Amino acid sequence: MAAIIQKCEVRSVIRFLPADIHRQIASVYGNIMNRQNVTKRCRAFSEGRTDAHKEHRTGRPSVISDSLLRRTEEVIQANRRLTLRELHKIIPELSMNVLP
Repeated sequence: MAAIIQKCEVRSVIRFLPADIHRQIASVYGNIMNRQNVTKRCRAFSEGRTDAHKEHRTGRPSVISDSLLRRTEEVIQANRRLTLRELHKIIPELSMNVLP
């Protein structure tokens, strides 16, 4: 029974620890991070994360080379009335996500 009570107490402390951390952050830095983000980060560290810096994200990296930039500028200079779709058809290496 004592082990169950201890686990419950520990979980309660852990549950309210992010709220306390959020209060401390807010008192020092102001409204820089909401409570949900503090809770998410506390959970990540309790699950074993050790690095406070940004993690490497999965997915396709956004890379643009000088030659691709020059080519894009040349195409746009040749026809300034191009739509983004038309530009993407001419230069398929350009992702529609990076075009404004």
